[in-house]
Amino acid sequence: MKSILKIALICLISFQANAQTSKYKCMLQMANYMGEGAYIVVSLVNANGDYEKTLYVMGDDKKWSKSLKEWNKFQSKKNEDISAKTGASVTGGDRSITTIEIENSKINKGYKLRFESAVEDQKYYVSDLEIPLTTEGLAAKTDGKGYIRYVRLNKI
Repeated sequence: MKSILKIALICLISFQANAQTSKYKCMLQMANYMGEGAYIVVSLVNANGDYEKTLYVMGDDKKWSKSLKEWNKFQSKKNEDISAKTGASVTGGDRSITTIEIENSKINKGYKLRFESAVEDQKYYVSDLEIPLTTEGLAAKTDGKGYIRYVRLNKI
């Protein structure tokens, strides 16, 4: 009986260690552009570039989520409830500060944060910016390729 309890305790501790998360303040600075507010989704992607989880969505009008084409394919299959991780869209030159949670078990394991962006009647960026989930990547300022000027994360 004692050995069964020991095994159960070890499994519980192992599960809790894998499920632990850290919170990061995410400061996103938009590039100066003309037009409507950008819809941006922050996703966890694995080493193969496959979507695993939606971490945050900037843009709360669901009718525009289809403009984030690749993420929308994932979201349509997974059907995650993203209402708790949704905020306003961000316009050219603006700054957004949000908090995202990242599972500690994903750091230094080949995962990335993907920032996908779209603006009405303008170009779509499937990978406006990607941050490798490494100790160095999480500490660095990362420049965007489209509507995002840069993103900086700080552990809180």
